[in-house]
Order: sequence, then C-alpha cells, then structure tokens
Amino acid sequence: MSAIERLWTDYNLPTLDALHFPDGRSYEVEMDSAAPSGMKLVEAFDLEEFLEEEPGWVTPVDGQRSVPLTDGGVLWGGEGAHGSNGFCARLNADLTLVWVIFFQVSNPFTEVQVSGDIAVFNSTSGVSITVDINDPLRSVST
Repeated sequence: MSAIERLWTDYNLPTLDALHFPDGRSYEVEMDSAAPSGMKLVEAFDLEEFLEEEPGWVTPVDGQRSVPLTDGGVLWGGEGAHGSNGFCARLNADLTLVWVIFFQVSNPFTEVQVSGDIAVFNSTSGVSITVDINDPLRSVST
C-alpha cells in the first residue's frame, strides 16, 4: 500500500501543493491562474521520503461537495484542517483514491462541474482548477 493510500484510509493528506496517485506517483503542483487548468506541474517527488522527513505535515480532510460519476465513483471537493486548505479528488465507488490534488492556500473546493471527461473545481476564494478526470496529468501545464 502506498503512502497516499495509507493516509487516505483515515481521510488525511500531505500538507503540500501536490497531485497524488495510489500507485505511488506524486507531483508538486502550484496554482497558476494563467494556465488553462489553473495549475502547473513543478516536479515529481517521493512522498514516502517526504513523510519520513516531515511526518507532521499531514492534515485531515473533509468533503464539501460530491458529484457522482457514471462508473459508480465520485468527484469530491473539500477542505483541510485550516481554512485556507482545499482538495479535489476522484474516488472509486468504494471511496478509494483514483487521484487527489491538495492546495495549502486555495480555500475549500465547494463547487464541482462535470462535462464529459473534464471537471472544474471551484473554491470559496475563486480558485478554479480544471482537470481531465481520467488523467489529471494531461491537464497540468509544465
């Protein structure tokens, strides 16, 4: 089980701007309002190594908005422990992760709009993140 899967079993996420997959891939991302997706890719990193060095950099998350998908899964937007935290996720029907994106200063994502394979997550502070729900890496500017 990967580090992100272990954290997700208790609905916790690392407290850093990143995109995570249950297969162990993690990527630093940053918000970028000039990018079509609203974010850009910084670099890949090892989440296991990060958590060994910074075990306290974890926050519980709570979903604020859920949108069902035709495959039985859901898109989920919400918040972390601090009012400035926000996350966007795609979950399987059993609520296990397909992918998750966390931002430290986006504010909670409380609106989710889906059109085909594209989802737009909007936060309470006006941050807008657009992702391909099947592969959010396709959405991220480099």
